[in-house]
Amino acid sequence: QAHIIESGGGSAQIGDSLTLTCTVSGGPSNTLAMGWFRQPPGKEREFVAAITGNGLVRRFPEALKGRFTISRDNGKNTAYLVMNSLEPGDTGVYFCTTSQWIGLQEYEPESWGQGTPVTVSS
Repeated sequence: QAHIIESGGGSAQIGDSLTLTCTVSGGPSNTLAMGWFRQPPGKEREFVAAITGNGLVRRFPEALKGRFTISRDNGKNTAYLVMNSLEPGDTGVYFCTTSQWIGLQEYEPESWGQGTPVTVSS
């Protein structure tokens, strides 16, 4: 099973940018897809972004397209989530996940990290 560690969370103000980092070790030898979810306070987890193992397919919910960007560096077994123009609704715990997703359907996470909190304040 993959070991997933998120970092980069913290406090930010409305309109700021914040970058989250996800590092994966262990698990299958083939490069896995990686994706982000978030859980706002008192709400269910929701999909944020995903990227295939080869980096060719990226997916975001419609509401986040244009504000969030996902990328990866396979040499470092690392993925990044760049969040721009932060809003109060972006507050929550952000989780990194891995999957065998190949970009042809909805992203389905298989392994989860423990999360990193993000707080957006005015």
